[in-house]
Order: sequence, then structure tokens, then C-alpha cells
Amino acid sequence: MSRTASPLRFTKMHGAGNDFVVLDLRGEVPPPDAALCRALADRHTGVGCDQILTVETPRVAGVLARYRIWNADGSASQQCGNGARCVAAWLVRDGVGGDDFVLESPAGLHRVTREGAGYRIAMGVPEFLPARIPMAGVDAVQPLYTLPVDGVGTLAFGAASMGNPHAVIEVDDVDVADVARIGRALQASSWFPESVNVGFAQVVADDRIRLRVFERGVGETLACGSGACAAVAVLARRGRTGRSVAVSLPGGTLHIDWPADDVALSMAGPAAFVFEGEL
Repeated sequence: MSRTASPLRFTKMHGAGNDFVVLDLRGEVPPPDAALCRALADRHTGVGCDQILTVETPRVAGVLARYRIWNADGSASQQCGNGARCVAAWLVRDGVGGDDFVLESPAGLHRVTREGAGYRIAMGVPEFLPARIPMAGVDAVQPLYTLPVDGVGTLAFGAASMGNPHAVIEVDDVDVADVARIGRALQASSWFPESVNVGFAQVVADDRIRLRVFERGVGETLACGSGACAAVAVLARRGRTGRSVAVSLPGGTLHIDWPADDVALSMAGPAAFVFEGEL
């Protein structure tokens, strides 16, 4: 697929400020190439977005639709919780989704339930084994890794996978956190061979945190659903928060519930339509 092909229809959406271009590729339509992703994501000459979401024909029986995620730089991503809610809302508006259905992502299957004006997504059980995140050079699970990072020095962080890798750094005040410098350093670190999404979390109360996320392939975003899930998972395992937490991000608030370590974590939040267009 290229920009010189027939006109490309799209929907601009956002979930708590994390914004997307949604493409309907159901059928045998090929996915966008890296150049098209970069063109769509460009905020000056394109539509502008953090990620491109493609809605596709499911490959699994009983699933409403498959979706894939492409970062602003054209790289593929495995998971996007805010994107999942937007895809859910898009399908409901299209007349094929109801109040309870299942979506397929690169990370697996996700049950979706309508909750008020938004949607709750089952995001799966967090993974803490270093090899599954993946982290290199670390064998045992640790609640807090204290490791040298080039350009930063020794850094303490938690790590988890929500289908994509996350590092979570607890800070006293997210407003003054050195998000871009530390985020880039960790993403380039040999500790994370597939790079990493870096969250900066401030614990406000047992049931509330503030969070900023520096995403791989994108940079800092107004919200990151999988990052909110990872932050709660890491902090709850350390006893820093409870199991039901409101996560305040620059673009809005997400509600994370994780009843027990061996139970799927779920996330609820808004999904909004911005405009339709054609390129």
C-alpha cells in the first residue's frame, strides 16, 4: 500500500489523548508500509498520530476482528491498550460490535466490555520473567532492578511485559522527571534488546498514581494504556499501590484492576472519534 494508490480512507481517534489513525483493512488489503506509516503520523504534513491501527479480518473463530499497531516511525508494536478501546468503539460504530466481544491483537486475545461511555479491555496477565520481557543479562525476577545505563548512571526500575516491554521508574514528581533523556537512554540500553517503553510513575495514594510514558518508536505520548497496566503491575507487586488504581496521565485517566497475580489485568477508559478523512 502506498500514498500513490487509490484514495485511503481513515478515521482519526484518541484514547485519553493517545491518538491514532485507524485504517479498515478487512479482506485481503495489505498493511501499510513504513513509509506510509511515517507519512500518516507526521503532524505537519500528514494526519498526525502516535500510532496507526489496522482493523483486519480475524484469524481465530469467535473473534470479532483482528487489529495491528504500527508506531509513528513505521515499526510494528505488539500491544496498545488505548488503541484496543478505539478499535472497539470503531467496530461498534460500524455496527458489528456489541457490549461484549473479543478482539485479536499481536499479543493475543482480549475480551472487551462496554463500561459507561468507554470500554474495559482484558489485557492479560503481566509477565515478569526477564527472558519474556525481554531483558538481557538478567536471569532472576527482581521487584527492582538497579543497573548501569549509559548516559544516565545507575538506574533503579521495575520491568514487566504486557505483550510489549515496559520499564517503570518511580519518581517523586512526574512534572520534573527527565523523561526524554532517561527514556532514550533505557531504550538504547543493551538491557532491552527489543527496546522498551519507559514509564515514570508518582504514587499519590494507594488507589492513584500519576504517570508519563516515553514510548519506543514514538516518544512521549499523552497516554499509554499498556504502560498504565505495567506501572500498576510493577508497583502493586512491590506493595506501593493496591490492586485497583486510577492512573492519571497527561491526556486523561485510565482505571486499572488486577485482582491477583495470576489473573488477567483489565483497563477501562474513554475512546473518542476526532474526524474522518481521505488521503
